[in-house]
Amino acid sequence: MAPIETAVAAPSKLDAQQTRRASTALLTKISSDAANPPKTAAPKTSLLADADEQDAEDETPVWLVLTTKKHMSDKKRLKPGKIVLPHPYLNVQDEGFRICLITADPQRKYKDIVDSSGFPEGLKKCVTRVLGLEKVKARYKSFESRRQLLGEYDVFLADDRVITHLPKLLGKVFYKGGSKRPVPVNLQGKRQSVDEQGVKRIKLSEGGSKVVKNDLQPKDLAAEIDRAVRSALVHLAPSTTTAVKVGRATMEPEHLVENVNAVVTGLVDKYVPQQWKNVRSVHIKGPNTAALPIYMAEELWVEDGDVLEEPLPVKEKGSKKRKRGALADGAEENGVMEVPGPDGKMRKLTAPAAKSKKAKSEPVVEDDSTAVKETEKKEKKARKEALTKQKEEAKAAAVSTVIPASKVSGEGKKVSKKTRVKPADLI
Repeated sequence: MAPIETAVAAPSKLDAQQTRRASTALLTKISSDAANPPKTAAPKTSLLADADEQDAEDETPVWLVLTTKKHMSDKKRLKPGKIVLPHPYLNVQDEGFRICLITADPQRKYKDIVDSSGFPEGLKKCVTRVLGLEKVKARYKSFESRRQLLGEYDVFLADDRVITHLPKLLGKVFYKGGSKRPVPVNLQGKRQSVDEQGVKRIKLSEGGSKVVKNDLQPKDLAAEIDRAVRSALVHLAPSTTTAVKVGRATMEPEHLVENVNAVVTGLVDKYVPQQWKNVRSVHIKGPNTAALPIYMAEELWVEDGDVLEEPLPVKEKGSKKRKRGALADGAEENGVMEVPGPDGKMRKLTAPAAKSKKAKSEPVVEDDSTAVKETEKKEKKARKEALTKQKEEAKAAAVSTVIPASKVSGEGKKVSKKTRVKPADLI
């Protein structure tokens, strides 16, 4: 049997001193800005803005920005990845820390596990609510109910079997800001790797049986919740830039350095194709600060084949434009060339003769047809002038003509009716 190849973690290329200097400078800048805020006009609050748009953090976050040379993912993933932090920015020991657990149906099964004696008391106080998927559909249809749910809890954990259904059920209230997006947890029991006799299970593709999972135990659920709370979330998208929250501004510089090292190592080993060859730069920044570099790649390409050995030819400014057409491209000296016809046989075509510039400058010689046209134009103009003159004379000679009307009024008197004659009637 051939040996199984295992992926070896690439050694980190981060400079410890540069990471420490950048972390110290960033935390100093954030604390200085908080103590001495800039004197600017207060922004006007919009009365039409939704409450979920005001998704502010309780404490200033610190972000790690990883830029790659090529895309890390080919599509956007709704299920985020998790990297465990040495110093998590969420602490379940804080007073009033509340966790909402969204599970697959039936939810009673998971409520009983949380209420059991085997579940740690510290986490039992934090997990204050367990919601099934059907209850989420039925109770949280309106935006107001979703906003209320968002404000009641600090962290939302969801079964990884139903987490892809939550964006449609919870909407932009949860997924627009991103600070309280549900974190996936595994709420299924562990797989049975060996049978009752202690023999290793054979895969289904190799003729074995399907995977059998044990029932979920309280300690397994507690370990999943603790791991989710202590992890940094990785949201992958089809781009070359990925931002991961690695800490808070109230942390010690040494703790932030350890978190940065852990996240960079986890990202490069698990999510970046070709690992450090594909990494272009690593920065850390706050919400309103400049990005401080902690790593910059010397080469901007991944493989040597991505670089052209010879530069592309540069077209000179004074060069003539290329003539279009098959005859112009392949014309011979005599102007005859062979091209394939529609029947597949070759046929000869002759290039059209080029017009010389000399022909344009020569004067145009008038022929008999040009003289005839000029004569017709003159005759037409004369007729038009005669007709205009005739109309003007008729208009001047127009007079009012009295037409007697042999109508007798009631008193026996004759009445005459005057009618004006139009000039056109006298022509």
